[in-house]
Amino acid sequence: MGVRAGGRSGGGATRERRCGGAGRRRPRLGHGRTLQSVAAESRVTAASLPTVLVVAAALIDVDGRVLIAKRPQGKTLAGLWEFPGGKVEPGERPEQALIRELKEELGIDVSENCLSPFVFASHAYDSFHLLMPLYLCRRWDGVVTAREHDGLAWVKPSKLSDYPMPPADEPLVAWLRDLL
Repeated sequence: MGVRAGGRSGGGATRERRCGGAGRRRPRLGHGRTLQSVAAESRVTAASLPTVLVVAAALIDVDGRVLIAKRPQGKTLAGLWEFPGGKVEPGERPEQALIRELKEELGIDVSENCLSPFVFASHAYDSFHLLMPLYLCRRWDGVVTAREHDGLAWVKPSKLSDYPMPPADEPLVAWLRDLL
């Protein structure tokens, strides 16, 4: 079956399209392993990891800067900058967890209707798979204070990549830079 290249009607080249690579030789990776078998092994390994749901917020001030927090010494990934938030407890909705975490970590009160779901990160660490929705928040009550972090920084989106972040947070930077 031919598929028209370029998607234009009328003239144009056609090329054959195959699903699943039928008829092609599969490269060998030694000991009889193929790329497909290695990919299947990866899926099994990734599938066996427990999924941890955490929530995070991109607090945005009136100048369009985003708040990031420095992970404290003694914690995993200490010294890296992250978006504030934390783990969703059993029976807790993500928005409830984020409101609780922002109160605990930063001493601010956030209303659920001020949280706007934006994008999510999905990242496999060595011992678990992290799923992290990122919410935008432009309104809160109280003064942002570092209660659990080694520091806070209000950063222009174009400068976020200057701060070392955990692997799950890094892809979120581009989304914020494009939005703001």
